[in-house]
Parts: sequence; C-alpha cells; structure tokens
Amino acid sequence: MLDQSVLHDVLVVGGGINGCGIARDAAGRGFSVLLAEMNDLASGTSSLSTKLIHGGLRYLEHYEFRLVREALMEREVLWSNAPHIIRPLRFVLPHHKGLRPAWFLRLGLFLYDHLGGRKLLPATKTLDMRRDAAGKFLKPLFTKAFEYSDCWVDDARLVVLNARDAAERGATIRTRAEVIAMHRADGLWHVEIHDHLHKATMQARARLVVNAAGPWVDKVASRISGTDGVHNVRLVQGSHIVVPKLFDHGRCYIFQNADGRIVFALPYERDYTLIGTTDRDFEGDPALAGITEAEKAYLCSAASEYFIRPVLPADIVRTYSGVRPLYDDGASKAQEATRDYVLKQEGGAGAALINVFGGKITTYRKLAEAVLEEIEGVLGRRGGPWTARAALPGGDFPVDGFEAEVRGLIGDFPFLEDAHARRLVRLYGTGAGQLLAGAQRKEDLGRCFGSDLFETEVRYLIAREWAITADDVLWRRTKCGLKFSAAERDALAAFLAASNGREVVAAE
Repeated sequence: MLDQSVLHDVLVVGGGINGCGIARDAAGRGFSVLLAEMNDLASGTSSLSTKLIHGGLRYLEHYEFRLVREALMEREVLWSNAPHIIRPLRFVLPHHKGLRPAWFLRLGLFLYDHLGGRKLLPATKTLDMRRDAAGKFLKPLFTKAFEYSDCWVDDARLVVLNARDAAERGATIRTRAEVIAMHRADGLWHVEIHDHLHKATMQARARLVVNAAGPWVDKVASRISGTDGVHNVRLVQGSHIVVPKLFDHGRCYIFQNADGRIVFALPYERDYTLIGTTDRDFEGDPALAGITEAEKAYLCSAASEYFIRPVLPADIVRTYSGVRPLYDDGASKAQEATRDYVLKQEGGAGAALINVFGGKITTYRKLAEAVLEEIEGVLGRRGGPWTARAALPGGDFPVDGFEAEVRGLIGDFPFLEDAHARRLVRLYGTGAGQLLAGAQRKEDLGRCFGSDLFETEVRYLIAREWAITADDVLWRRTKCGLKFSAAERDALAAFLAASNGREVVAAE
C-alpha cells in the first residue's frame, strides 16, 4: 500500500510510454516521484502500436519536419540504450506506378537519410524486385522498390523497462491505482487514488502533477477542473491483424494504398506477420476499442494488392486495436492529424499541472525531457538531461552484441534451447542470467505453463515487473499468448491469482 505520509515532488498520472519515461527522467534527476496507473503498465495505446521506432516517412508529406528530424535522431539513441528490445529493420517500399511517383519517393528518402544524423543504420538503396528475394512474395507487376532503415521495438517492454529503471532510481510505481479526484490546497495537490487490487482508497500529496493519461488525458483533466467536456485530443483508432508468416526474410514491407495511407507488413514473433495500421476517428471508452469487420477487410485487401498469396480474414490469428490520443489540431482527416506532442502547463508555482497531449513512442524520451524542463522551471533545477546515454535495464551491451549475449546465456545454462535463449535475451537482455540464476537443468525452472514459459520467469515478472494477470504476462511482458491454448491460459491465470492473493480471473 502507499505511504500516505510522504509528500512527492511529482505525481505522474498514466503508466504508458510517456508517463513511465517522465517518471524515469524525473527520478534520475533526484525528484521524488509517484506514478499511478489505473490498469497495467502499457495496457492502453503503448502496447497496441505497430512496434516501430521510426522517423515517420509519410509525415514529410504533411511538412512535419521538426517531428521527423527529432524522431530520426532518436532511432539510434534508443537502439543504443535498449539493443535487446530494439533492433534495426530494413523496409521495402515497392514502387506503385499509379500512386506516388518514383522521383517523389527518392526525394523523401533522401531527406529521410540526411535529416537525422544517421550513423549506424544503412542508407537507402534501390531494389530490382525481379532479382531481390523480397520480390518473390509480391505480384510480378512490382519490379522496382526502395529499401531504407528504421527500427523495430517491443513497445510494451519499452514501457515496463522505463518503469523498472524509474523504480530502481527511487520512484514509486503503482499499477491498478486510479486517480479519482484531485484538488489544490496550501500550494499542494491533494489526490485520491483508488487501489483496484485491494479495493481501497488512498490519499497522496504532490507539489506538481503531470497528466500523461494518453487517451484518458481529457477525462483526467475534467476530474481536476470539475468540468465535463474538456476537449484537447482527437481519438484515432489504429487496428492491426496477425496472420501466419507470409514471407521468409527478415525485412518489412511498406505498402502504399490508393486512399493515401500506408500499411506495414512486418515479421512478427518468428512465425507470424503483423499487418497494420488503420486510421479512423473513435468515440467512447478507449478500453473498449476493437477491430471492426471493415478494418479487417481493409487490411486484408491492402496486403492482397501486393502479395502473390491473398490475405483473407480467415487467416487472422489475432487482432488488436489501440486508440491514439492525437492533439486536436483541426485536421479534416484522422490520418492528417499531427503526431507531434503538445504540453500545456497550468497553475504556476503553486501546485502546477502539466498536461501531455499526443506524442509517438519514438520521441517519448525527448517528450520526457521537455516535460522535465517544465518541472524544473517550477520546482528548481536538479540535474539536467541524462537519459540519452543511459541504458535501460538489460540493455548494457553493444548494439551488435545480441548474438554474443545469446551464446553467453547458453554457455551459462546449457539446457536452454536456442529459441528459448533468444526469446529471453530479447526480453531481458543482460538480465536473463539473473532471471535464471541457480538453475542447472530445465527442471529447475519449475512448472511449464505452455510454449517455453516456465514458473521461474513468471515469478520474476511478478516480483520485478508488476505482473498480476495472465494478460500482463502473455501479451505485455511477453508475446507467449500467441502460442497458448485457452486451457493453458486459464491455468496461468489461476497461478497468478493465487500468487497475488486475488480471485481467479479466467478471461481477462
């Protein structure tokens, strides 16, 4: 339970990528930080993205050069800080004669290569799709393509690792803790927090509040102001589908559609292909967002325009939908709304409030630095920026050192199969050995819940990463849910319920 006598410098509302990034940066500068998340870490938009660290090639068409440049510069910074959960990815952009002309694409990719100070990622090149391996999976009419660089990220783990680092630097992280009321008194914020896990209400005090609640940012702002109808963000749903693997190389395709949108087809969890995303305005509770039949048809049709083998709704093995809280800049179309972030401060020196609107996973660290400038302007300077060269937990190895980490882990734990070792290093990096400490044979890992998820790993996630439910483990801490049966999932849910002292929830 929360120590209600503690006065915190900063209360962060929201446990998505922005909230956790802000909490980490603030804790690292010496501020006392409390983060309250009403559900699980990354349970909203931050685990439901296209899993990319990218500049945003199409944002150049909307003249968002500042955003694109900042995002391009961040790619290699984030990669160096977390090479276990972030890796380079080459993108194949087939030229479609009926859409954007080749000269236009070359110009955009030239800017993409040179705007962001690229050092390690390889440059753009032109492909002859009649000879390149990527061409054999596409229809013969696509004879030319451009190939460029961005990065892949395990989005939910990026959130959790920021929270872990924040906690290790002194921050208090509370999940299933919903801020239900706030008011100013005596120059401080007095906050009521409902603990959903223990069904209790707690009190907290803070000098400053950061509202980083993502799609719920306006809802939190309404609770603060006591006024309904606060409107700062435009909610836009993006949906994805997962199908069995459509190609056997490690590159990603980026497809242009006749409606001006683009769709990605990415290699996903070894045996699958991830296809997304859509852009449609959303109304209602973001927690209830789900893919529509129209979105399924749209994504299948978009992919089938390019792949030799059609993608059918019957092929879909999983879907997910996230609601992006874009700052409402009055754009007529959802796809044209800005992806940049906007900060608004209220209250000055006495119980200041900073509202965070919009943002991208790629620029979360820069957004956090911008918020800390505001915080230090109110509470005084503590240490200045520090996160650019600070590895996230498990990421303290070279960007080209992944294979060495895998070999080292297998050397220390010879009973591990190669695929299991790779999964552990991808999730935990140099922390994988700590997770397995003391195990001399596979049996020492305890009960196997399914696939290669053992009790030792589950207990680690409970103790170190705030895992409470089966969804926390299967979809946000790992992606083992893709290979779990319903019975295996229910057994894991029962184990977690017993471990956390709560009622069994079989279907979350």
